[in-house]
Amino acid sequence: MLKDKLIKLSLILVLVGLTLWVCFTAFHIGSFKRETMVLGIDLQGGLHLVYEADFSNIPAEQQQTHLEESKRIIEERANSYGVAEPIIQIQGNNRISIQLPGIEDPAEAMALIGATAQLDFRKLAEQEADGKTTLTESVSEGDTILKVTDVTNFTVGESLGLRKILGYDQEGDPVTQNDSGLIEAIDTENNTITIKPEIKNSWSSSQEVQQWIPATGVIGDNTMQLVGEHLKSNAIVGYSTSQIQAQAIITFNLRGNGPELFKQITNELINKPLGIFLDNERVSSPNVEDEIAGGSGIISGLDLNEARVLAIQLNQGALPLELNIVAQQNVSSTLGDDSLRKSLIAGGIGLVLVLLFMMAYYRLPGVVASLALIIYTLVVLSIFKLFPVTLTLAGIAAFILSIGMAVDANVLIFERMKEEIRSGRTVGAAIEAGFDRAWSSIRDSNISTILTCIVLIIFGRTLGANVVTGFAITLLIGVIISMFTAIVITKTLLRMFIGTRIAKKLELFCSGSKGRHTND
Repeated sequence: MLKDKLIKLSLILVLVGLTLWVCFTAFHIGSFKRETMVLGIDLQGGLHLVYEADFSNIPAEQQQTHLEESKRIIEERANSYGVAEPIIQIQGNNRISIQLPGIEDPAEAMALIGATAQLDFRKLAEQEADGKTTLTESVSEGDTILKVTDVTNFTVGESLGLRKILGYDQEGDPVTQNDSGLIEAIDTENNTITIKPEIKNSWSSSQEVQQWIPATGVIGDNTMQLVGEHLKSNAIVGYSTSQIQAQAIITFNLRGNGPELFKQITNELINKPLGIFLDNERVSSPNVEDEIAGGSGIISGLDLNEARVLAIQLNQGALPLELNIVAQQNVSSTLGDDSLRKSLIAGGIGLVLVLLFMMAYYRLPGVVASLALIIYTLVVLSIFKLFPVTLTLAGIAAFILSIGMAVDANVLIFERMKEEIRSGRTVGAAIEAGFDRAWSSIRDSNISTILTCIVLIIFGRTLGANVVTGFAITLLIGVIISMFTAIVITKTLLRMFIGTRIAKKLELFCSGSKGRHTND
């Protein structure tokens, strides 16, 4: 009998030791590592974004598939960016909710997460155009180029968007400046402007107009464009030392037909620029010095952060649809720290008050229940850290609530014990009867709470209500562990007193039993 008690007590001590180690140390076991609790954005600050999918060009039967794929790509981008435990969820049928705890640069994170990241390669197309014809077609005399109620509210030239083309740079982009001198008259009644007739004659008879067009090659009988889908997922960021100042670069490799297309395109564009575009914005346009074989290349002209973001996007792939931001919330780390501090104070005060009440009202069983409650707290916090469970303000509220529910089980047990002792039964018999008679009530109440938590989790995940989900998950874990500590830990510790002198002092177990003794 004594041996069994010592074995059970040793197992409890081992459990306490393990939970203390998990809670208060940073540990690494192979690739598995845990250093701190994972906190939500309301406790450590961060960024909360909600994007809405643009399904205008997506067939109905493919919309949910594309939405799920977008969610997966965003998760991979966030993980590659170094975000600890991002929360990415689909809301309804067309929205994605994104929580990024600990983000210090919201603009950079949004550029990474929400960008479609469609990469393509382009070349310059040259064609001759008559400057006077171009001017006549675009801003002919009397043309209505702006519909406003009162055009006098606008700054002439800049606000009306009239710009004089001074020429073109070597990459084909127009060089312009605002020029209100293009306007002869403004008709506020008809909301029109009149361009000076002599402006047409001031243009040269011909002007070279350059545009970026897709860079293509021929594979078999098919003309194909070189795009991001031809890139392997192994782009890396480095530095170029060929310049006077070190410059961030991205080294990429091509797959499939990519190497052959790249070879043909670079052969065609020797001594000409090759434009690299991301979401229709030119990222880089280096001059091609020679044909590039082997299927690898370099993207330059970026700072380190831009290169890092672009490399992640290239490696994780483009989003299959366009996302438009509909909500954004930035939570400062200062506000998060303050919320965490107040939450810990509230939780600590609540725990201490519960422990004092249990010890004062239930005496020795209350002391045992307090020890079991401390063990319960350590076990729950260990689970939060190991899995991990993202801890939020709602989660802390649920954790404090679960402490009360853990005590509730002990209250039921101890009240049954008191009834048995007052009826004349021994402490040992009262302990066994108390647990047996209270078990059905504890079981039924906890099962109903567990079912409620499951419903809340399903509801929260379906609608993207992260507050509800966090509360329900934390409460669910707490309820399950409270059943274990109340039935196993508390019962085992109380049994340690059976057969000892302490068990003979009934006043330690039941008020109103002072002076009564038992041989148990």
